[in-house]
This record gives sequence, structure tokens and C-alpha cells, in this order.
Amino acid sequence: MNKKFLMGLAALSSMAIAAPAMADQITLGSGDIGTAFTLNYDGYSSGTSVDGLTGSTTFTLTGVSGNDYSFDYSVTNTSSAPVTGSRISSFAFNSDPTIAGATSTGAFSYTTLMSNYPNGIGTVDVCFKDASTGSCSGGGSGGLDLGQTGTGSFTLSFSQPVAQLTLSDFFLRYQSIEGVPGITSASGSGTMTSTSTSSGGTPVPEPGMLALFGLGLAGLALSRKQFLPSSRGRRLAAA
Repeated sequence: MNKKFLMGLAALSSMAIAAPAMADQITLGSGDIGTAFTLNYDGYSSGTSVDGLTGSTTFTLTGVSGNDYSFDYSVTNTSSAPVTGSRISSFAFNSDPTIAGATSTGAFSYTTLMSNYPNGIGTVDVCFKDASTGSCSGGGSGGLDLGQTGTGSFTLSFSQPVAQLTLSDFFLRYQSIEGVPGITSASGSGTMTSTSTSSGGTPVPEPGMLALFGLGLAGLALSRKQFLPSSRGRRLAAA
């Protein structure tokens, strides 16, 4: 196989691995009731990644009625060494169309619309918090400690019936961080890991894996084209 071709394919593959995944989002409608999607979160403060600061969420669409979309949620604090302590005090995301109202129950039973999310994230459409505070940070010493999982449900309301709802830009807020010098609070962004239906479904691969698969197919096609003799060459060989 041509050496330059191999080197080019390797470079493309490395770029696909190093490049960030496509913006994580999910689009849902009334036909998707029972669909669950799971995200894993990192942690960072003032633009610096915090090793060991992680979390996960699972959201399940449970109903679509009138102007409302209802979900069950599960949030887990998966942080580990060197982090020795942290609390997840809120989670947030953006929506299309824009939310007109939101209610929540369970571990994060307080909501705020169109508010600033810390660590340079900026305004988010909705956040769900562990305490009744004026911001999206949460507080009040509540939330989820290391290893804990909190569950509940929330409903998103719109000004009119919505045929399709897109959720994107998922975030978590960490407070009371211990074990990392100079950092006591941070935020994290979510990366989609899988989706499934109530009947089990098939996990959906991440965008990065789809990109690598596409590169592999392109490479096979190019190599086949390179090594197949042209029609003129085949006629000359036959002669």
C-alpha cells in the first residue's frame, strides 16, 4: 500500500480522535416516550480541568401532553481521587424551542430559568438546584456527595404545543470540593454516552466514533481505487 496514503490516513484518524465531539444534543417528540439518554461530565474551574471531578446524568422522557414535556432524571456524583470531597448542587441545559416554565421534584426540586451558570458558561435556559437560591449554583449544603445518586422528575412547559424538543449544552455544578489545592467550586460539561428505549433499544455511538467509522470507509474506498487497474490498463494487459 502507498506509504503517503497510509501516512495521510493516520493523520486524519489522529485528528478525529483529538478533535472534540460534535455538540451533544438530543431531539425528542411524542413518539420517543421511554427514551433515556445518559451523559458523563468533566470538571473545570477558571478554564482549568480538575482531575477526578466527574458526574453522570440519565434523563428519560416519560410523557408529552399539551404544552408540556415530562422527564425522570438520575444524577450521580462519580468523582474520585485526587478529589476527596465534592457536592453536585445543580444541573442545567438549553432547549429549542425556549422553555416558558419548569417544575421539578426530588433531589433537585428548585428551578431557575434564563440565569447565569458559573465558570464562564454564561446564560442557560433552565437549571435544577438543590436549594432555593437566586442563581443556578444551588447551595445550602445540599446536593449529592461523592458516590451518591439523586433522582426525581421535571416538566418543561412551552407557550404552545411542541412537535419536537431539542435539549443541548448539558452542565453540572460542583461545590465544597476537597483534595484539590486552591479549588472549592467548579462546573462540568456533559458528553452523551448512549441513548436507549424502554424496550432496551440499541445504544447510539458517540459522534467521534461515527467520524472514525466514516474515515475508515473512506480509506478503504481510496485504497481500492488506487490498486484497481484502470480500464485502459486492463485492455493493454489483455492485448
